[in-house]
Amino acid sequence: MTVRRDDGYEITTDPGRIDTALVHRWLSTDAYWALGRSRETVERSMAASLNFGVLGPRGDLAGYARVVTDRATFAWLCDVYVPPHHRGAGLGTWLVHTVRAHLAPHGVKRVLLATADAHGVYAKAGFTPCADPAQLMELDLHAAGPGRTGTEGAGA
Repeated sequence: MTVRRDDGYEITTDPGRIDTALVHRWLSTDAYWALGRSRETVERSMAASLNFGVLGPRGDLAGYARVVTDRATFAWLCDVYVPPHHRGAGLGTWLVHTVRAHLAPHGVKRVLLATADAHGVYAKAGFTPCADPAQLMELDLHAAGPGRTGTEGAGA
């Protein structure tokens, strides 16, 4: 899939056009949620996901987003990143709208994401706070520690 804007920017899902090394550099050094993430982890996450790359008019990578999805019922939008020198041109909002449009024909009903500071960008694409966040749960395998299941002392 490729979508183009009149100003020469385009969004692609072609993995051959997304610079993995650059995505790793952005995420591991500048994205608060992924600081220190290893290159191997970035490569594995990209290989198991639907990837969206924003390309500038000269073909340089100008943004990135990753979607973990079954392409039928659910998706998790993550690792959305636009480097500082490309911000302010509406690329993040366009990227999120493009992800939404790409998932809709597959019947995906729910797309979740987590953000600490970009609520306004996602709201422009229709995202709202979870209606009932008490329904959401998480399992932090890292916090459970090696060899622990997290069920110790829980009557399991």
